[in-house]
Amino acid sequence: MTEQNFSSMRAAMVESQLRTSDVDDQRVIAAMAKVPREDFVPAERRAMAYIDRAVPLSNGRALNPPLATGRLLKEGRVEEGDRVLLIGAATGYSAALLTALGAKVTAVEAEDGPQLLDGAAKVVRGALAAGAPEGAPYDLLFIDGAVEEVPAALVQQLADGARVVTGLVERGVTRLCSGRVISGVLGLASLADLEMVVLPGFSAPERFVF
Repeated sequence: MTEQNFSSMRAAMVESQLRTSDVDDQRVIAAMAKVPREDFVPAERRAMAYIDRAVPLSNGRALNPPLATGRLLKEGRVEEGDRVLLIGAATGYSAALLTALGAKVTAVEAEDGPQLLDGAAKVVRGALAAGAPEGAPYDLLFIDGAVEEVPAALVQQLADGARVVTGLVERGVTRLCSGRVISGVLGLASLADLEMVVLPGFSAPERFVF
């Protein structure tokens, strides 16, 4: 597979997966057209870099489909200089895109998670649900996958008015959600059903039912 092949595949991803599916932020389009996704997948799976589904990584993890990444970036409305807490950074693809959009990224990945390939972000190794409180407060919480609930520990690391983009798992369906934190309270709205990878360590506590 040549660099020209990957360039053509990247252009096809933008035209057939992003532009046709409500990813219409031109800054996001430009970043995803430029950042080489093939550099952020295992060498033996580079040919899968631009398919419209998750790419398996290590230890049961996977890289989000391009459309999920594009929709998260669009709804995140990243601004120059934003302090972004990226949860589930995987190989660093989303970190590279956020950096390309001008964000200052703190990327959290599990100790036994995939190796981060991007060197632009500050990397914190530890429990995803714990975040990186030492870098708080953040302007944007970018959860790169779907979780059953957003932990209070992450919300507490956000500035008042901070934006949140994530996937939520609801009755086995993954949904794209966005919202804001106002006076320490997170409000989320469901935007669309969307295929996203499910991140480990975010199970909602069992609720007592009569």
